[in-house]
Amino acid sequence: MKPSLNNEALNQLFTEARTIHVFQPSTISDEQIKALYNLMKWAPTAFNGQHGRFIFLRSAAAKDRLKPALSPNNIPQVDSAAVTVIVAYDSQFYEHLPKLFPAFDAKPIYENNADLSHENGFRNSALQGAFLIMAVRALGLDCGAMSGFDAAKVNAIFFPDGRHQVNFLLNIGIADPQGLYPRGPRFDFAEVAEIL
Repeated sequence: MKPSLNNEALNQLFTEARTIHVFQPSTISDEQIKALYNLMKWAPTAFNGQHGRFIFLRSAAAKDRLKPALSPNNIPQVDSAAVTVIVAYDSQFYEHLPKLFPAFDAKPIYENNADLSHENGFRNSALQGAFLIMAVRALGLDCGAMSGFDAAKVNAIFFPDGRHQVNFLLNIGIADPQGLYPRGPRFDFAEVAEIL
């Protein structure tokens, strides 16, 4: 068994981390964006399919393209974030399985089953997006996941060929402490879990 992370690390990743809605003015470099991806990419996915696709919107022009798809109350979050990530998935991820998972021919499981491919792509890109959140926190940045948007509009604007589909949005930057809400309660173990 490996040693546990220290409390400072656990606090940064979990207990003191917050969903951020307001960010301080800041920038994130290409190198930082690539570092986030290069950490997150080791997350587990079914058959190592790496279903997720990521568009990092950093410029004002790129964010302006997204705004027509946002719920109005979410526009300020995108404006204040250094980067907004469109976390999406490749609906034809199975085309890459022979390269990514050479141990077994998994491509036929998905290539003629659109429902299973959608379910698998959505689930695994969500998993990768969650690991992206952890990478953001691990590298000392803050973030807030966001689902207040019109998925059809995001897809039409950024993925017009239909192959990729949005899952959720993630704002990244440095938290503005003035914008923090009181922390919401969490369930106790016995309320939501059991050991059999």
